[in-house]
Amino acid sequence: MREIFTARVEPSKASVQGGRHARDGSADESFAHLVDGFRRFRAEVYPEQQALFARLAKAQQPRAMFITCADSRIVPELITQSSPGDLFVTRNVGNVVPPYGQMNGGVSSAIEYAVMALDVQHIIVCGHSDCGAMKAVLDPAGLQRMPTVKAWLRHCEVARSLVEQNCSCTAGEALGVLTEENVVAQLDHLRTHPSVAARLAGGQLSIHGWVYCIETSEILAYDAGTGRFAPLDGDGPLPVATPAPRYLQA
Repeated sequence: MREIFTARVEPSKASVQGGRHARDGSADESFAHLVDGFRRFRAEVYPEQQALFARLAKAQQPRAMFITCADSRIVPELITQSSPGDLFVTRNVGNVVPPYGQMNGGVSSAIEYAVMALDVQHIIVCGHSDCGAMKAVLDPAGLQRMPTVKAWLRHCEVARSLVEQNCSCTAGEALGVLTEENVVAQLDHLRTHPSVAARLAGGQLSIHGWVYCIETSEILAYDAGTGRFAPLDGDGPLPVATPAPRYLQA
């Protein structure tokens, strides 16, 4: 089942060439490429996974919630080799989690629904390399024509201030450090949500902070015990961002 899904998301040579042509061509050609992709999905992929989709048509039981950036280069299902129905995905500019009460919008509603209705056991906040949102946080001059984005990225201000006041990193290092600190900041925001805080305290939920490198495929994961990021596939124990539960269930 998973091999079929992987085959779908890894484009063929012809598909890649078609994508390049669509990218260089008109808006109509770009849309036609999407329609062609749907036709291939319905004709080739869906028949092989029909039983899966029949099961998903009745209910979803995702393993985890995945909060990541809206960047088109980040594909959670591909990175984690997950099938449809495995992940409850929420995307936005900068993989932001607003603190509870400040902006009870789409992200906050999705978190509450994932925890209370879907009973997810893991929430992953995933940043990534070469993030345009983090570049804008470092140099906000380009946001003057995008007031909504500028306001949204205020949720990253704590990470920017932390890096500015504590890191002696070079200009070339600042983006990577900020990307990591932003993931940590959003994990802190996540813990302010009542549904999350209650499940964490009872040991019923785990949270994770990742940074995905587009070029190398590496994922660095935050370890709250050491305060550092370490390779997710390293030789040691898995990095853990989840605080110790205070009210373990009997």
